[in-house]
Amino acid sequence: MKAFDFIGSYRIPKPRKIGITMMLDKGLGLNALNDLMEVSGEYIDLAKFGWCTSALHDRDLVKDKIDTYLSYDVTPYPGGTLFEVAYMKNKFSEFLDESDKLGFTAIEISDGSTVISPEERRNIISETKDRGFTVISEVGKKNPKDDCKLDTEDRVKLINSDINAGSDRILIEAREGGKGIGIYDESGNVKEDEVEILAKTDMEKIIWEAPLKNQQTYLILKFGPNVNLGNIAPDEVTALETMRRGLRGDTLGKLDL
Repeated sequence: MKAFDFIGSYRIPKPRKIGITMMLDKGLGLNALNDLMEVSGEYIDLAKFGWCTSALHDRDLVKDKIDTYLSYDVTPYPGGTLFEVAYMKNKFSEFLDESDKLGFTAIEISDGSTVISPEERRNIISETKDRGFTVISEVGKKNPKDDCKLDTEDRVKLINSDINAGSDRILIEAREGGKGIGIYDESGNVKEDEVEILAKTDMEKIIWEAPLKNQQTYLILKFGPNVNLGNIAPDEVTALETMRRGLRGDTLGKLDL
């Protein structure tokens, strides 16, 4: 039983199809991960091993971390940049093989730092699905100068194309800083007009990367407590959950719970 259980805060239990929280793991040690899972594991649905961090660690450590995530019903996956590096080196098949051997159950497909044709992107998504992985594809570029060249219509086309190709989830790029990328301006404020247009796609599949508190608050108040949010720092997972449940001043009394 939770402390203060009588206040009756409730949210859809795992496994969840909506209200997804994707946490960004930038290199947590196993002890830190075990502590985190004990405290916040029930509030995390996806765990991204950020960019290429998993390539710097011993295979046994990576496997132990993956096993820990899976034991808490959290889906772990390597960051999209690691896929891009493998793709650039013509090692995509080897990348999938190694991901499978390590125990990853999902793969992120992105072209944030590379250029992949729409046809090739669809083929990659299809092949990854055929290998039995959950596919999380990302829309957006890492470099703000490149990202701003994508207008909202371009993003909508990419989202719909990825969904049609078989992607299970679509990440809206914001990086870990959440400024000057995607739906956020240079100060990290939400560009509301763009959100309105992107929200007309399949909202259950969309995960909005929202590393900053003001971004999380905006999206929860706009779309409700079961909006899908990503790039959440490990030490912000519980704080985010209180906002989802109307247990923090930012959302207290403002949600239909």
